[in-house]
Amino acid sequence: MAKKSAVERDLKRRRLVEKYAAKRAALKAISKDESLPQEERFTARLQLAALPRNSSETRTRNRCQLTGRPRGVYRKLKLSRIGLRDLASTGQIPGMVKSSW
Repeated sequence: MAKKSAVERDLKRRRLVEKYAAKRAALKAISKDESLPQEERFTARLQLAALPRNSSETRTRNRCQLTGRPRGVYRKLKLSRIGLRDLASTGQIPGMVKSSW
């Protein structure tokens, strides 16, 4: 089980990403638009830099939904390799069986 503070910190970051997503996308579009004057693009970059750092999507961490483990997480299932193995061993994931040869 991961530290509760680390999991909460990541949840806080995800909320900030969601809150500022539209504003961040608009400012990025303005700053990349070559047809606009350079001063306008520069002010858009300054406004983008003024946003909270944790509102950037790259600062979020993929974590297991069961344990909060930050490493070895399958994106599609949102589970760590250990959590996935535990659920599969108890038969809680349909169609997944333990391999043996």
